[in-house]
Parts: sequence; C-alpha cells; structure tokens
Amino acid sequence: MKSAPHISGSVMKFFIAYCRRRVRRDFHALRILKSGLPACDRDRPLVVYFNHASWWDPLVCLLLARDFFPERSAFGPIDSAMLERYGIFKRLGFFGVDPSLRGTRTFLRITHDLLADRRNSVWLSPQGRFADVRERPLRLQDGLGALAVREPDVAFVPLAIEYPFWTEPRPEILVSFGEPIVPGRERTRTVEEWTGVFTGALETTQTKLAASSCRRDPADWQTANRGKSGVNGIYDAWRWFRARLRGEKFDPEHPAAATR
Repeated sequence: MKSAPHISGSVMKFFIAYCRRRVRRDFHALRILKSGLPACDRDRPLVVYFNHASWWDPLVCLLLARDFFPERSAFGPIDSAMLERYGIFKRLGFFGVDPSLRGTRTFLRITHDLLADRRNSVWLSPQGRFADVRERPLRLQDGLGALAVREPDVAFVPLAIEYPFWTEPRPEILVSFGEPIVPGRERTRTVEEWTGVFTGALETTQTKLAASSCRRDPADWQTANRGKSGVNGIYDAWRWFRARLRGEKFDPEHPAAATR
C-alpha cells in the first residue's frame, strides 16, 4: 500500500523559487484573468482540475497554489513511472498512480485521506495526457466523477491554462479559474454524470480564457509573475535611444502589447 504524500518545507521553498526563475526566464508573464480569480470557500476541502496543455502545468499549478491558496497544502497525482524518474516530486506533495483499476482505487483512497483535512487541496489533470487547448470535445477520466460521488462536501474548481504567443518573443502563461462546484449542493448524480458536469465546466472556462486571450488586452489580466520583455538587443537599443531623444521613458514592452 502506497504511503501518504509528503511535503518538505525546505524543498518546496527552493522549488517555488526555481519555478519563479524559470517563468521569468522562459515566459513573458504569468497572467490570471481578472474575471477568473478563484472564489471558493476557504473552509472547504478543494480539488482543482485543469486541462493538460504542457509539461509546464505542474510548475504553474505550484505557483498558483502558493500565490492564491497560501493557507492550504497542495497535493497532486502523477504517473508512477514519472514520479520515479523525477524523484524530487516525492517531496513536493505528489503521489504516484498507475493507469489501471488498481491505480484508480489508490488515487481515490489517497485523495480521500488528503481531503479529510480542510486545509488541503488536490490538483489534478483528468485528461490523463497532453492535449491541445482547442481539442473538443474534452475527454476527462471517470476518476474525477468517482471522486465527486465519494466527496460531496468538496469544492471542485476548473482551471484553464494556455501558453500563447502575443507580441513578445516569449509566450504568455494565461490561466482562469471557473465557478466552484460542490456535489452535495447538487442533485444526486452517477459517476459518468459528474464527469460530464465537470467536463462542461472546464470547456466553458477554457472558452472564456481563449476569448480573452484573443483580445490581448492587458487590462483584462492580473500579472502574477513577470518575465523578460523586449524584442532583441539591437532593436531595443534603437528604441531606447529614440526614447531618450524624445525625452520619453523607455518601455521594453513591444508597443502593440500595451495598446491592444
């Protein structure tokens, strides 16, 4: 029987700092949609489920968990083989599961034990594979629906994630939370029906995020972590020189990013 996941405070502190450095180096910014900020009961156990767009998802979720739910310990399932390959995740609250009936039972057991503590949250990607953000219809695994049947007092919150390019050389990380769903407040449903409910909620959240991403209006977003700006050294040097001649303050942002 697999043991409960463990979080090492010192390792987590180091890894969060590492994640922030990676985001600043490899992305223009991590932005959360202002109309998609989390709004769930702080005294209720929490499950955040998200579309699986990229290798970056676990790192992004760790930052979101720390920034928006600092009072909660965050845990998450990961493929057992990947957990063995990246052993550091064993000390960051991740627990291994296998793609089998036995693995589903292990997932439900460990998650049930974690959610017994209202200070905990569980973050998971029920797609079970990398999938393009435009893929429709979404196909979520029934483990999520089974969890809803077993955990009626838990708040289930959809989270949409995208990694689009706007007008800077580096991509953006765009995220939006959806409305929380508490199964105990709804009519009784089967596992398959709950999976369908959660699928629809995540699709709605992704569609909302995509529409805002297309607008590219910085006013729609709250910046959680900002990376590097600018196009390239020569072009930015010329822009800096031109701004000095005009007596203006130099802004390394590409002009279109600030006006659209």
